[in-house]
Amino acid sequence: MSKPELLVITGMSGAGKTLALHALEDAGYFCVDNLPPRLLPILVDLCAHSRQPIVKVALVADVRGGEFFRDLTESINRLRNEGYNVRIFFLEANDDVLVQRYKETRRRHPLSDNGRDLLQAIQAEREQLAEIRSIANEVIDTSGLTPQQFRDEILRRLQLGDGAVMQVKIVSFGFKYGVPVDADLVLDVRFLQNPNYEPELRHLTGQDERVKEFVLKHCETQEFLSRLKALLEFTLPLYRREGKSYLTIAIGCTGGRHRSVTLAEAIAEIVREQGYNCSVLHRDINR
Repeated sequence: MSKPELLVITGMSGAGKTLALHALEDAGYFCVDNLPPRLLPILVDLCAHSRQPIVKVALVADVRGGEFFRDLTESINRLRNEGYNVRIFFLEANDDVLVQRYKETRRRHPLSDNGRDLLQAIQAEREQLAEIRSIANEVIDTSGLTPQQFRDEILRRLQLGDGAVMQVKIVSFGFKYGVPVDADLVLDVRFLQNPNYEPELRHLTGQDERVKEFVLKHCETQEFLSRLKALLEFTLPLYRREGKSYLTIAIGCTGGRHRSVTLAEAIAEIVREQGYNCSVLHRDINR
């Protein structure tokens, strides 16, 4: 049995636990939000015995769990005694920042009942979290961090590479079948010479070496790729800085079988050279 690694995210309400969970999910973690801590050993056991063992599990647990939250320390100690690797990340921010964040989101603090105002609820939460904070592996103050800086800090502390931050997907398509609905950038390559008008190439696709040679040999194609490379070198880091986890670039020609396919493969190589994980989908290649 392969024992999964467990990362517990806890801390102050409004300090960024949901944002951390999203970043971890993008990095390949199996994520659960607000699970009662008493069920934690059951969750870990299910992950260990799943058909395809889940090796990285992230859990958010905080005062939203009410009286169940008191079981968190006991559950963590039990798992550690059983040989599980459990890390605790405690997220916090100063009172002024937390108050401002709650005002911006207009959400109710989980401890704002019993006649407490917002600041009193925050202070009460700090007292309740003192024990779990004292045993945390990492304490992260998010007060002065932008969302992207916070994501980077989480991934840095887990020693996860930048490739986990943003995934790029290249999709070739035919305009006659419609533009992909999830496209962030759409590039039209119908201005390039069309292999479909060459009888010996018409039945082939853009994955065939003869079609690739035909499309790539023209100076217009090379100029297009050169300019696009410069554009991607400029824009991809900015998308990543703004916290984008997935970016879809759609490359379209008339039918989606020749020019767009060849160019999608070429652009994917450019993206990979810039250090990003990149996948390619040829949507209409078999139409």
